[in-house]
Amino acid sequence: MKKLLFPGVALASLAVPAAARQLTIADVTMLSRVSSPAVSPDGHWLVYQQRETDLERDRGTTDLWRLDLTRKGASPEKFVAEANVNEGAPQFSADGRWVYFQSDKGGEDNVWVVAASGGAPSQVTDLKGGIGGFKVAPTGDKLLIWADRWPGAATSEPAMVKKAADAGNGRTYDQLFVRHWASWSDGTRSQIFVLPLANGKASGFGRAIEGALVGDTPSKPFGGGEEIAWSADGKTVFFALREAGRIEPLSTNLDIFAAPADGSSAPVNLTAANQATDTQPSVSPDGKWLAYAAMKRPGYESDKLTLMIRDLATGQVRALTDNWDRSIESIAWSPDSKTIYVTAEDVQENPVWSVSPTTGKVTRLTKLGNVGNVVPTAKGLVYTLNSLTAPDDFYALARGKATRLTDVNADKLAGIEWPTVTKFSFTGANNDTVWGYAVKPAGSSGKVPIAYMVHGGPQGSSNNSWSYRWNPALFAGAGYGLVAVDFHGSTGYGQAFTDAIRDNWGGWPLEDLKKGLDAATAKFDWLDKDNACALGASYGGYMMNWIEGNWPDRFKCIVQHDGVFDARAMAYETEELWFDEWEHGGHPYYDAPDAFEKWNPVNHVTAWKTPQLVITSEGDYRIPYTQGIAAFTALQRRGIPSRLIVFPGGSHWVTAPKESRQWYREVLGWLDQWTGKTPAR
Repeated sequence: MKKLLFPGVALASLAVPAAARQLTIADVTMLSRVSSPAVSPDGHWLVYQQRETDLERDRGTTDLWRLDLTRKGASPEKFVAEANVNEGAPQFSADGRWVYFQSDKGGEDNVWVVAASGGAPSQVTDLKGGIGGFKVAPTGDKLLIWADRWPGAATSEPAMVKKAADAGNGRTYDQLFVRHWASWSDGTRSQIFVLPLANGKASGFGRAIEGALVGDTPSKPFGGGEEIAWSADGKTVFFALREAGRIEPLSTNLDIFAAPADGSSAPVNLTAANQATDTQPSVSPDGKWLAYAAMKRPGYESDKLTLMIRDLATGQVRALTDNWDRSIESIAWSPDSKTIYVTAEDVQENPVWSVSPTTGKVTRLTKLGNVGNVVPTAKGLVYTLNSLTAPDDFYALARGKATRLTDVNADKLAGIEWPTVTKFSFTGANNDTVWGYAVKPAGSSGKVPIAYMVHGGPQGSSNNSWSYRWNPALFAGAGYGLVAVDFHGSTGYGQAFTDAIRDNWGGWPLEDLKKGLDAATAKFDWLDKDNACALGASYGGYMMNWIEGNWPDRFKCIVQHDGVFDARAMAYETEELWFDEWEHGGHPYYDAPDAFEKWNPVNHVTAWKTPQLVITSEGDYRIPYTQGIAAFTALQRRGIPSRLIVFPGGSHWVTAPKESRQWYREVLGWLDQWTGKTPAR
């Protein structure tokens, strides 16, 4: 099978000579992270956001950096980097003279501006209550911001809320959501406000443009600026919004609305006919076309996203990629409006593709690795690229040739011996071809114990991308042969393969995992087939609990993070009801309990025997921490060696630097204990 070669590895290893060593969690938590690129209209400057870790304060801090794209071999330089201030989300003015950005100087996020040539920044907005994000109109005379405010707010000025003298702290609700992902609802909604902009200064609190609509734009918790777009003439704002009905958690029906920027009339729903998701509005630079992504099936968050295009003059809509069996993730127009660039997963890779807005022809432009943050320029593309063995850096693509622009972690990763990653395939459930990869520790001799990692989602992928939470290279650095399989339900193989996990959580995926581990140990003689532990989070955590009762004799140990233990409780405790109900046949638990109980781990606790580490967070409302406590209780009552870690606050993920280090120490320590491996850390 083909061995993967990862971009940037050789360059990074040559940058600073150093003694060979293995990747550690100390390395990973301190890496610089780049994002949010903006390129000046003339192609001269790349300005981007770079995050550094402040370990003492247990947080990340961001600054703006700048790179001269006209000078070959130029090095990035700090651009706006005030101590104890976070700067990010840069945007160039249409003439390229100015860079607008978001800063929390003064304690609240607002918009600031600095000359592209450098100098002292000045404040553009001074909005009490702060903002979530912003976009400058192409005409330069208006600025839109989004901010959490009470529904129906006429401006972004925060409302004064007077509490009764004897008011308590109890929250009261009359409908769902009461909490979402990692926060309780406080009644506010993310809304758009438009402010006049002149001479680098915005005035007033802006005008609300969403009328009587009630919902969040951008959507929560993951939506951002990709869900909002200006028209080319600056007169209209396009945005995605899911209207909040009585049971908002049952709806995936985001729609694309068009609203006059002056708030003179109510928004118009452009996609009312589609009851599924419509999102990511993107206007062509010539102002003629609106591209967006659309699903077909209501209530399904992982349906195929098809690239749509709307003629803004006639209203005619076409599905450009209806016949392409891949789901697009991002949309960007070329400056001449002749090409649309999208990213879409394909067999464990996430390339960038070009799509013709006239014919719908799709062409792959990159090969290996995970592409993101695509910025079209007059000469080609600027984008980020990462892989299993390389964190994000910036690249440029011109005339079919990719050039690396940055190597931001060269010093921090100097001397790292990177593992070898090899793809493999096998015949899985339903006689379908299933793909996986094996990660061999660098410098290893003889057999190594196995860390068998199961991805979450469940519609996700163990693809060729860097991760700060579940990093395969880090497990290899600790001496484990990591194996991962893209079981039925995974993305990047066509929609039918993704759909196959529905009402099948413990069926075909478990069959794939069994056959995949057999295939890997047969193919790679350096894997110790009799010394393996399994680990996973979210759906992967569910699978750990399912394996406990349905594959109980295979593993020396299990690590279960934020996994479903009791499907019945999950059906009533989770917040996004559409997810759980879709996955179990499309009905609430009380109408179809058998569908939930069929794959319910709690029904097989009597077969549990494998030592398990359970990890959860108090602030995880997707799979509430009570699921983890219940699993730990079952393990303890049965006398099975077990350990529970509960992170205070937090969310569905572990992101704080110190907690991340604790997580890896605990997980690798658990694997070491039960595989008999001597710790290398």
